[in-house]
Amino acid sequence: MQPSYVTSVGGSGRMQSSNGFSTNSCAVGTKCGSEGLRWSWKTRAGFRLHAKRQSREAMKVVARDFPTPEFDMPSNTNYQDAKALSNKLKRLGSSGAEPKTVAIIGGGLAGLSCAKYLVDAGHKPIILERNQMLGGKVSAWQDEDGDWIETGLHIFFGAYPNMMNLFKELNIEDRLQWKEHTMTFAMQQNPGEFTKFDFPPNLPAPFNMAYAILTNDKMLTWPEKIQTGVPLLPMLISGQDYVDAQDELSVAQWMKANKMPKRISEELFVAMGKALDFIDPDKLSMAVVLTAMNRFLNETHGSKTAFLDGNQPDRLCQPIKEYVEARGGEVRTGAALKSIQIDESDGSVTGLQLLGKDGSPGAVVHADVYASAMPVDILKLMCPDMWRQMAFFRQLEELQGIPVINVHLWFDRKLQAPDSLVFSRSPLLSVYADMSTTCKEYLNMEQSMLELVFAPCSEAAGADRDWISAPDSEIVAATMAELERLFPNELGGPDA
Repeated sequence: MQPSYVTSVGGSGRMQSSNGFSTNSCAVGTKCGSEGLRWSWKTRAGFRLHAKRQSREAMKVVARDFPTPEFDMPSNTNYQDAKALSNKLKRLGSSGAEPKTVAIIGGGLAGLSCAKYLVDAGHKPIILERNQMLGGKVSAWQDEDGDWIETGLHIFFGAYPNMMNLFKELNIEDRLQWKEHTMTFAMQQNPGEFTKFDFPPNLPAPFNMAYAILTNDKMLTWPEKIQTGVPLLPMLISGQDYVDAQDELSVAQWMKANKMPKRISEELFVAMGKALDFIDPDKLSMAVVLTAMNRFLNETHGSKTAFLDGNQPDRLCQPIKEYVEARGGEVRTGAALKSIQIDESDGSVTGLQLLGKDGSPGAVVHADVYASAMPVDILKLMCPDMWRQMAFFRQLEELQGIPVINVHLWFDRKLQAPDSLVFSRSPLLSVYADMSTTCKEYLNMEQSMLELVFAPCSEAAGADRDWISAPDSEIVAATMAELERLFPNELGGPDA
C-alpha cells in the first residue's frame, strides 16, 4: 500500500477560517514550558502572594457539584451524530478488515482521540509526542512544591458532543464537576460585583436562554436586548447556514451592518470573543461567536459548564492512553519529530525521522498511514519544501498563530470568587476561575488559587503591546492591577 500524505486531524490549537488565526498558549510561571515560578512579593495593595500553601492532606473535598446533564436524548442531534459516528468506527473494528499501522504526530487531545477511535476501528496507532507529558494544549505538570501548573484554563461546555461522548465511552463522566447553569460576568461599572444569566433547569432550549437574557437587568437595557435579539432571528430561522455565511465578517463589521450600539459590543461581544479565540472583536470572525450562540440556543445543556475534577494528565489523558495501549496501540513520549520524509517523485510520506538525543537524526518510524495532530504553527515549520508548493498546503500560510498567556496566582487567604467560570470583561483578562473552589483536587477553604487567561497578549490580536515577550513580573503586576478592580474590598481598597 502506498503511504498517504500527512492528514490533519485537528490539532489542539484553535483556527479561525476567514481571519486566519490559530492559538498557542503559555503560562506565566512556566513561560512556555519552563519550570513553574511562584510569586512571592507584595503588590501595590500590600497583599502578599505566598510561595507556599498549607498541606493538601488536611483539606476536605466538599466542592459543590450539580447533576450530570442527560445528553443522550433523541432531541440532541449533535450528540446523536457523535454517538453514531463512534459506533460506526466500532463496527469497522469488528468487520475483519485489514488493520493498518497509523503514525500520529502529536499527543494532545486531537492525537489521543484519533488513536482512541483508530483502535476502535481495528487499527494500530502509534502516538509520537515530543514532550514527556501528554495533553498538548491541555497538558499540565507539577512544580517543585507539588502544585499543578496547567497550560490553560479549561472548562467543558455541554455543547461539546464529541467530548461528552468520549467521556462516556471511557467511563469517566464522574470526573466532570458540573456547575450551576449560569453565565457569570464581572460588572465593569460596579467593581467587586458580578451578574449572572440564570438558565432555569426545567425549561428547554431555546426558552431557557431567552429567560436568562430577559431576566438579567444588570448588563443590557430592554431596548438593547431588542437590538441584540432582532439581528439574531435569521440564525434561529436558518441555523448553521446563516452562521457560515457570516464568516467573512468580523464581529465589529457584523455589528455595524446590523446597526447595533457600541455598548452591546463592550458589554457582551468583547467578552465572548476574547473567551472563544483570545482576540478583539474587530479581528474575530462573527461565525465563531454565532456558532457558539447557535449551539447554546438549540441545546438545552449547551451552555452548561463543567470543570475537570483534577489535573488533566491523570484525570483525562491517562484514561485515553490506557484505553489505546490495552487495545494494541502505542503511546510514545519524548519522541520529537525532526522531519517528515517524503518520496520526491509524488510527495507521499515514506517515514517520520525522529530527533536524536544530541539533536542528530534519530530513528525513523514507518507506517501505512500518517496523521498530523500538531498545532498549525508547528505543522508549518515541519512541512516539507515540496508540499509548500502545493495549493492544499499553501493554505497554511493564511493561518497565523495567536498566543495566549495562562496565569496562576496563589493567595494566602480566600477570595470571594464565584464557583464558576467568570467573564472578567477587563482589557487584559479574558476569563478566570478560582480553582481552589471549582476543582476538587485543588480545593482549599482557606486560600485561593486563581487561574486567569491573559488575552489578548499580542499586538496582532489587539493588545496595546507584545505581552508574550514581557517579563513575568510585568505580567503579574498588570494582572494584579486588574484584580484590584475585580476584588476592590479584598485587594484594592484601604481595608484590603
